[in-house]
Amino acid sequence: MSGLAKLGTRALHLLPPEAAHTASLAALKSGLVPAPSIIADPVLETSIAGLVLPNPVGLAAGYDKNGEIIDALLKLGFGFVECGAVTPKPQPGNPKPRVFRLSADRAVINRMGFNNAGLVALKARLSARLGRPGVVGVNLGANKESEDRTQDYVTSLQALDGLADFFTVNISSPNTPGLRALQSKAALDDLLTRVMAAKGAAPVFLKVAPDLKDEDLADIAASVRDNGLDALIVSNTTIERPDTLMSADRAEAGGLSGRPLFERSTALLKAFAQALGGAVPLIGVGGVEDAATAYAKIRAGASAVQLYSALVYEGPGLVAQINRGLAERLKADGFASVTDAVGVEV
Repeated sequence: MSGLAKLGTRALHLLPPEAAHTASLAALKSGLVPAPSIIADPVLETSIAGLVLPNPVGLAAGYDKNGEIIDALLKLGFGFVECGAVTPKPQPGNPKPRVFRLSADRAVINRMGFNNAGLVALKARLSARLGRPGVVGVNLGANKESEDRTQDYVTSLQALDGLADFFTVNISSPNTPGLRALQSKAALDDLLTRVMAAKGAAPVFLKVAPDLKDEDLADIAASVRDNGLDALIVSNTTIERPDTLMSADRAEAGGLSGRPLFERSTALLKAFAQALGGAVPLIGVGGVEDAATAYAKIRAGASAVQLYSALVYEGPGLVAQINRGLAERLKADGFASVTDAVGVEV
């Protein structure tokens, strides 16, 4: 990371977390963030659900909720970018403050509550960038006051058909009351049946929570396989609080992400890899902060990975840095491609 980028990242930490997030979006939108040196390496090229990726490192949903800076993010070196979550109607989210840095733990707690400008605004932005390069997905959420949350996913999926390369059904955010109940078997089967019936040409992924019991895992794996989902994203933030947390805000309500989530989410990833036996590709999320953690996710069964919280601490040069280190590790271990390393430890 350049000296200017490092300085900018440190400066953002002088602001409250949500204000820093807004400022970082503005900086990327204005072109003030210097593009890192990116060297394409054939060993990093991969594919998932028919999508060809220049590298397996993606941006998780939650950063660019309204699809405002997709192209600027792709220039940072991401192999794919997921915007959203979007809900059919605009909503303000939960009361502030609702984001907390746990700097000593390299973690973040958020209880944003699907704050976004709504479907119409995102559709306009995605329509305006049609034809530009880059793999772009949309994370789909449900409005807090919705009477039929499953219909919210169907509505957004149909409205954005043809405007994104993939869609993620997000039933795992802890910040919309009752949303995670959609992970129960009967509710999930109903949801996935309706969503897959509304699916267009783009693949549909499902994003699950890390706080699953063994029986939940088996039920979700069966539903994902039986309903023909194109990929499974493991995992969202956790409502658990490890005893190791040191930061003053560790007891704040919301979803915990970052370094403390790595072990839990990677163990769940490996469990899903074993349960699905390669029938459905996996994307590993949770605690990816360097090449070592990205590589560990791949070896545990992930065809690709996503990150977000680590950017808060490492800044915009992180993506290129991870990809360089990932290429070195793959070659050192004798792998000709990312695909060859997927699940070698499962």
